[in-house]
Amino acid sequence: MPKPIPHAANGTTLTDPFHIEHQHDVDLPAEVQGGYAYPSAPGVQLTADTAAATHALSEQGKLQALQGLAPSQARVEQNKMAASIYDIQQQAGLPERVAPPTSKALALVQPGHDKTALVPRKAPTMPKPDWHPPWKLFRVISGHWGWVRCLAVEPGNQWFVTGSADRVIKVWDLASGQLKLSLTGHVSTVRGLAVSSRQPYLFSCGEDKQVKCWDLEYNKVIRHYHGHLSACYGLDLHPTIDVLLTCSRDSTARVWDMRTKACVHTLVGHSSTVADVKCQAAEPQVLTGSHDSTVRLWDLAAGKSKATLTNHKKSVRAVQIHPTLHMFASASPDNIKQWKFPDGNFIQNFTGHNTIINCLALNNDNVLVSGGDNGTLHFWDWKTGYNFQRFQAPLQPGSIDSEAGVFAMTFDMSGSRLLTAEADKTVKIYKEDDEASEETHPINWKPEIIKRRRY
Repeated sequence: MPKPIPHAANGTTLTDPFHIEHQHDVDLPAEVQGGYAYPSAPGVQLTADTAAATHALSEQGKLQALQGLAPSQARVEQNKMAASIYDIQQQAGLPERVAPPTSKALALVQPGHDKTALVPRKAPTMPKPDWHPPWKLFRVISGHWGWVRCLAVEPGNQWFVTGSADRVIKVWDLASGQLKLSLTGHVSTVRGLAVSSRQPYLFSCGEDKQVKCWDLEYNKVIRHYHGHLSACYGLDLHPTIDVLLTCSRDSTARVWDMRTKACVHTLVGHSSTVADVKCQAAEPQVLTGSHDSTVRLWDLAAGKSKATLTNHKKSVRAVQIHPTLHMFASASPDNIKQWKFPDGNFIQNFTGHNTIINCLALNNDNVLVSGGDNGTLHFWDWKTGYNFQRFQAPLQPGSIDSEAGVFAMTFDMSGSRLLTAEADKTVKIYKEDDEASEETHPINWKPEIIKRRRY
């Protein structure tokens, strides 16, 4: 029997069973064995049996006794390590450090209430592009004497208008391609056109700094909007309120009250020519692309910039809003980029149209078309960025090769006709090839293996 070790003031003694055999193993934890022999008291005779009997300590007594012991060296080191690990966990993200390491290739599922099972996680897959029929040239309309710089389709889909470097605005029948009307009044190239869906008005702007409102019932100019300090390069109409937006080489876009001709806001922030402006009913209501290689989203009520997208490396000459999804695209010689409203979150790049891109068009079938300064058209699947067709229309006879260029394009209201304004002084109309099928024109899609770019 080892010698008891006196400890507390209440007379409790502790016995260390390892004290004799393991005098050098000081790192082992102490163990509380029991109490002392019954003390002598009046009327109690100490015998050999009673002297040898021990009193068992309660659990609380054992705990108090252990806490009173001097900690061993190993226990001190262990506590230090535990404290430092706790500090690291507090500093460096507890969920990542505490959770057991799990394979990202396995996912935890619970088929029942009492069981969990590991199943292989599906590898992330690129979405497959939708099949779109190829487009073919349907009609060539000539009549202008200069580069055709802009066009617009009226909301009833009956006719469309074109503006040209010959300073004339021409109205054409969409079904037959026949010329219906010529409007003169600009003294320089006409660069922007828009037809109102709310009034019988046509709006035009040009390099003569003029912004005009034409009444199509009288075919006369009824309003002028004065204020731009340099050539106007584009305009757009707000879909729900009577507001007109124009952009200019003076690095600003202006918001006009259609009725009073007052300039409500001057959108200042770009450091170079504002090449394109688009408007929508949802926030942010105004979108501009500029030669300073930025795209800006504007708060129309405040007249201030909400976000500036600086991802492009070269001039942004065209922006386009998706007709149904809350998304938009911007075009630059480095890339066509797809974005998400309302904050302008980058989604993906459309890579491959390596030229100056003057214009974009987008329809409800998720077909995006980009028109290049060298006369090329690229057709893209909006969802995946797959370039399913590249096209270069033949030039008008008598034109020189260097005059190939697509300046503006738009789909008609049905999305089944594509109209392009070109440098060979013609307007070309394209339609889908009715005879094409997935067998005759299969999808030749090779997605990039590398991670999708983040900017």
